[in-house]
Amino acid sequence: MGYLGIDVGGTKVALRLEADGQDPAESVFRWPQRAPSADADVAELRRHTDALLRRWRRPVASVGIAMPATVDEAGRVSAWPGRPAWQGLDLRGAFDALFPGTAVRMADDGDLAALAEADAAGCRNVVYLGVGTGIGGGIVHDGRPFPGPAVGSCEIGHMTVDRFGPRCACGRLGCLQALASGPATLGRAAGLVGREVGFADLREAVAGRWPWAAAALRETCSALAAAVVSLAELAHPELVVIGGGFADGLPGLVPEVAARAAELARPGGPRPVITGAALGGLSSLYGALLLAREG
Repeated sequence: MGYLGIDVGGTKVALRLEADGQDPAESVFRWPQRAPSADADVAELRRHTDALLRRWRRPVASVGIAMPATVDEAGRVSAWPGRPAWQGLDLRGAFDALFPGTAVRMADDGDLAALAEADAAGCRNVVYLGVGTGIGGGIVHDGRPFPGPAVGSCEIGHMTVDRFGPRCACGRLGCLQALASGPATLGRAAGLVGREVGFADLREAVAGRWPWAAAALRETCSALAAAVVSLAELAHPELVVIGGGFADGLPGLVPEVAARAAELARPGGPRPVITGAALGGLSSLYGALLLAREG
């Protein structure tokens, strides 16, 4: 029997089917650029999922789904700034309709990424930050997600790191996501250089040590370091992992966050190891597969 993991992001979706002793099957697609609607997005997800299942041609025992949206107890999306058209969507019903007769489990993408990285590291106390279109994250304490599914997920991207900072998509000022996400970093770079900056442009400029790129990334790393130090004071992790597609594509980001966190650390305070994600930009996807295997 196979297991399907789905990582639903604000920009793209990754799917992976695997079974013991079998070669895995994978698919990645980006959401259409047109004005989004929840129904159109679900139809697009169905199209790519059906195509992958046709390639697989084996039974699927269960499905695990990593979601960045805030979902209420009834399974409806209460907030998702990355895809605002999804607000009010009966997510549980939509996924049950996509996979009739198959066990479907869903959890926060940051929590699942933290679990996957903790599993990969063989570590029971981990803080994970995922830097991409938004910023997600999770805490694993003594091998379990904290605070736990019955209470909710860790909204690390919405920690306030600058009371007078830019307004976040959630409406609050100074969230970590508003300062250090991929779009926030690219927007700051565009303001410094006076033109639109894409990710490839930024990566090339960072590698070439262009001052505007270094300045844009410095602010991102400083905000991330402030979050890391604050989380370490609360959770006392052995390991802090920084992942997500944006961070994974900029090799210098994690070392700079570590250096700035060392500058901010309190004498005698916690100093966890800070490292890049062992699973690269796929932490949430592998967490979804762990969830599927539990189902």
